[in-house]
Amino acid sequence: MNRYERIMSLLSQEFKPTRLELRDDSQSHAGHNGARPGGETHYTLVIESAAFQGLNKIQCHQAIYRLLANEFKTGLHALSIQAFAAGKK
Repeated sequence: MNRYERIMSLLSQEFKPTRLELRDDSQSHAGHNGARPGGETHYTLVIESAAFQGLNKIQCHQAIYRLLANEFKTGLHALSIQAFAAGKK
């Protein structure tokens, strides 16, 4: 399982999102800090979930970062996040 598949699986299981989009942006960061030749270092995430109800933006991001802590330890360098409570944008 590659990083994309692991992240999608973790997010799906934990947050049961109604919307989940993950894009590998590593190619556009080639030569930048944290970039690796094989990619899988820079991602953009859009996620909508009822699990985020009552949480502010920082709390949503913290929950996602906690869930993906091991990915950051093993080469994930940057994650741009847009997180919404289900039904709100």
